[in-house]
Amino acid sequence: MSTTSEEQKYTRVAIWLHWLIALLLLSQFAFGWLLEDIPRNTPARGNLVNLHKSAGIVIGVLILLRIVWRLTHRPPALPTSMTRWQQRLAGISHALLYVCMLLMPLSGYLASNFSKHGIKFFNAVKLAPWGSDDKQLYALFNQTHKVTALLLAAFVLLHILAALKHLFVERDQIFSRMWPRAAARP
Repeated sequence: MSTTSEEQKYTRVAIWLHWLIALLLLSQFAFGWLLEDIPRNTPARGNLVNLHKSAGIVIGVLILLRIVWRLTHRPPALPTSMTRWQQRLAGISHALLYVCMLLMPLSGYLASNFSKHGIKFFNAVKLAPWGSDDKQLYALFNQTHKVTALLLAAFVLLHILAALKHLFVERDQIFSRMWPRAAARP
């Protein structure tokens, strides 16, 4: 595979935020699904749920940082070898990834604030809920959180499959633009 020129690569910050958030999201997906197997109303579950919420807050902040970076640092242009419909589809899928990445932690945070439990940040600092203990609002935001997690998982899978297609089928330089080893300087 030929090397990608500096102007066709994402910045080091964008690349490291991409891979850090990717690893954290995959871990958080697994953690969230494992929580479903732990009996409710047990101290162990409460501690693990608070770790999940805390990690979600940290990931949410990193996602906001990634979005700010993306808005202030123009990404490399897509290659002209990609058809117009592929370029549009790439743009739409990236936008949907960002929407889900914002909506998932936000809905989880909102659900926590319409529950009597609130959040105990890393089981050390109690963040009292600022909303009332409202079962309907909690259910709405919690269901939004779960549905968004499934949508995000689907978009992440699509994103991975597209990246692998570019790497192994198209053999173009799309994949290498986001690979850490040859990152452009900010």
